[in-house]
Amino acid sequence: MKDKKEFYNLLAELDGQPFPEYQKLIGDFDFTRYVIKCMNMDLTEEAGLRPVFSIRVPQTISEIPEYLFDSPVRRTAMEDLLLRRMADRIASIAHYDQNGLARRHIHVATPNQKILPRNALLLTREYIEVRIEITLPVRTMVVDGEPTVSIDGAMAQQIFYEDLPEVVSNSLLYCNIDIAEADAHVNCMEDADRLRQYLGASGQVAFVSEGALVSRETDADTPDFSRLDPVEIGDELAEEVEVPHSGVVRGLGIPNGLTLILGESNSGRVDLMDAIAQGIYNHIPGDGREHVVTVADAVNIRSEVGRSIQQVDISAFANRLSDGGLPSSYSTKGAGAFTSQAASTVEALEAGARVLLYDEHSSSSTFLSSDTRVASLMNESSRNTLAARARQMVDELGISMVVAGSSLVAEFIPIADKILKVENFTVTDITEEAKTLDITPAAPVNDTVNLSSMLSRSRWVMPSSIDPSIGREDLVIETDDVDFLQFGRSLIDLDAVRQIADADQARAIGYVLYYAKLRYMDEGYPLREILDLVDRDLSNEGLNALARDVRGDLARPRRYEVAAMLNRLPAFRVSHVTE
Repeated sequence: MKDKKEFYNLLAELDGQPFPEYQKLIGDFDFTRYVIKCMNMDLTEEAGLRPVFSIRVPQTISEIPEYLFDSPVRRTAMEDLLLRRMADRIASIAHYDQNGLARRHIHVATPNQKILPRNALLLTREYIEVRIEITLPVRTMVVDGEPTVSIDGAMAQQIFYEDLPEVVSNSLLYCNIDIAEADAHVNCMEDADRLRQYLGASGQVAFVSEGALVSRETDADTPDFSRLDPVEIGDELAEEVEVPHSGVVRGLGIPNGLTLILGESNSGRVDLMDAIAQGIYNHIPGDGREHVVTVADAVNIRSEVGRSIQQVDISAFANRLSDGGLPSSYSTKGAGAFTSQAASTVEALEAGARVLLYDEHSSSSTFLSSDTRVASLMNESSRNTLAARARQMVDELGISMVVAGSSLVAEFIPIADKILKVENFTVTDITEEAKTLDITPAAPVNDTVNLSSMLSRSRWVMPSSIDPSIGREDLVIETDDVDFLQFGRSLIDLDAVRQIADADQARAIGYVLYYAKLRYMDEGYPLREILDLVDRDLSNEGLNALARDVRGDLARPRRYEVAAMLNRLPAFRVSHVTE
């Protein structure tokens, strides 16, 4: 292994040489406090090349106390904190160019408010390893009218010998970390994990702590908490849960079964439902939702006009369709409001979801409910609303539902197990009062549908339809945000899949699809089993198993978002369906 002096001299030798000579940086270099490794570089693109370097710091240098990562939950939290510190430090040393614009040469995954397992940083008893990208500096000159790119060795020396040591020292060495901050970060996630365990033991699907701040414009923003209304819980609903570090947490537990939440959209109802949907993830201290947790298999179902559907059995919700499609095996390139939400419901159940979340502001009015008062005046409907099927779904499938709204949810009142009211972010129990209302429950048009047998159907993926290639490039998976993912020639619209946490997770889902194609789709496994096998592999082998190249920009996805992205892939095709 070469040492840092040899690396310094190498950069000096490379100064002014053609850009492809940067490949001489491939190898391991001992910088005394850490080792830098670069395994490969794609030198096909000169400008903007950002190869991945791994930085390994021995624990004899970093000295992170083992109690901070002595369980999987605490390890994920501590890795998250170290990564955040590194991202913050990198941002603070950005260089300014001649135009006064800040230019970052070092890049690392930057988490948002959610704490996720990532492959950017690994913390073990022996070492910390972080994967970063470095924009290799170049000089551009015009020779004989043609631009010529050469290596800027002096700037490279500054990056590797000034910037990088500062980043590593201030973010990864325990002596430079605020002990109270580290303890609070790790303990916060452990408390949230204990609350989630409590949900399973107590027969509940979500817990919302009193005082939680659930309102925000976007998840990535840190709002002005002084201007937000904290959630208040009525005494008749409040329960107390003891967690390891915060002591007793008082809040609202949403039980298994069918829960209806009533409230105007500006009363805090929409914010509460969004917080419950995002409660599948743990949040950082100071976010306001630290003690808002939801079981891991809850899926938010939204209407999505225009999405594609491939051979999904929506016969529980429709006897016949106006476009002539077959409800028992429905396919379309552009679904309507009703059919898109019906298909998303069935797809989530196929993927294994045990809790379904609906809010009327993001739902199809015709899918959510009808009006039983005028049913006798209408011709017999060909459709079943969710209100007509919800009780049957909860009872026969053993799932839970949380439905929220104000003007479209009256038909859920007779069949709901619990009815809550949200007004000015205050939640109260109005079950008894609501049950006195004279509301006729919606009856299904076709009550002979066997939901269990419907979900026993297996869809088999056509492997050739999962193609991430473009021309000579056999793998093109790119995203800059959570709204779209480019997968080969296909552009997947993810706007309605709101439980994707960030771009790193969306990118990882793209790699999951490619991994599943290579490893399982050609072997003839049905979709449900493919999701099981991928989950197993990610748990056993980690995120690095997904990509053949070294990268540090992947975050662990849930199976439900993997299935959602696959179902929205425009090229996706089902080869056949079996019972």
